[in-house]
Amino acid sequence: MQKTKTTEKELDPPAGGEEIVENHPLVDGEEAVDTGPHRPQVDELVEGPVIGIKKASIYIDLAPFGTGIIYGREFIAVRDLIKKTAIGDIIKAKVVEAENEDGYVELSLKEAKQALMWRDAEFAIKDKTIFDLAIKDANKGGLIMDWNGIAGFLPASQLKPEHYPRVEDSDKDKIMRELKKLIGTKLSVIMISANPVDAKIIFSEKEPSGESHTDTVSKYSIGDELECEVTGIVDFGVFLKIEEGLEGLVHISELDWGLVEDPRTMFKVKDKVKAKIIDIKDGKISLSIKSLKNNPWKAFEGNLKKGDMVKGVVIKYNKHGALVSIKEGVAGLVHNSTFESEAKLKEILQLGKTYQFTVTLFEPKEQRMTLLFGEQKTEQKAKSE
Repeated sequence: MQKTKTTEKELDPPAGGEEIVENHPLVDGEEAVDTGPHRPQVDELVEGPVIGIKKASIYIDLAPFGTGIIYGREFIAVRDLIKKTAIGDIIKAKVVEAENEDGYVELSLKEAKQALMWRDAEFAIKDKTIFDLAIKDANKGGLIMDWNGIAGFLPASQLKPEHYPRVEDSDKDKIMRELKKLIGTKLSVIMISANPVDAKIIFSEKEPSGESHTDTVSKYSIGDELECEVTGIVDFGVFLKIEEGLEGLVHISELDWGLVEDPRTMFKVKDKVKAKIIDIKDGKISLSIKSLKNNPWKAFEGNLKKGDMVKGVVIKYNKHGALVSIKEGVAGLVHNSTFESEAKLKEILQLGKTYQFTVTLFEPKEQRMTLLFGEQKTEQKAKSE
């Protein structure tokens, strides 16, 4: 509070710890009348120097309009603050009753503080003031942070790309788990909405921009080739920065024509890469890196068909069987059902070894191929003979 000099002579506090000001006719309430033509109205903010402090009330000089009083529940609500108040301090308060039965203007410090706080919020929105706030909690929709005692909300959609939860299939439970990892950290945010009626404040981590997310995405089309920067690497792919505030995902299946086990072995954050837009849906952009490389499947179009024998190396097991590569980027599946059991398949087809196979399905445009282990076919043929 601001200190001012007072010209009134202060009396020694009377018994009971009360303190009053000498020669101020309105302190005792006997002559508390409206001395001005326009008394302050309800909800109006007023200010003036403290002219009297009693055990359960405080008096504010609102000349030429009279005297204000803070007492009762309003006094109790701010008693800790009042303990630090002295005669002459300038107090700003909110009018809760323009004139009570004793002629005083009833005031509220608590409501004044709230009114000033919401006014500050309006200024913060207008000025795009940046706040460094700690994350207190998280839910499936976003983050919760405290501003002047009010729980503000930062929607996940308003996070910068580097903090946005990167989970596959937008699983809400996974999103919440990722958001909770941010609890305790600080983010630089701006206030974008403040509603005093509902006591709700909305924050954003994104840079203020005249463009909406929809407008930004609408600038792009399927087939566009872009220069991007790697901003995140996860098990299921790579996130690329398209422009400030806009990211796209390259799914692991779109990274390369060859088998990719871990995207981290191919890229690192801040790498510059070229990518092609292959889908735009619900404001999200899907990208492909492999589509800008030569398609190795095309080399086999018209040259490979069902029944042909090929050599291939076993590169991976999955729940369906063994994946066999016949050329970098071209692989087919040997299904478990072509063996007695999955264990038998793994016993016969060992990782890293090359065998002869028979093509049972070849669709180069769909990048699909199935194979049959050559020796197994020979055994079947021998039995039939």
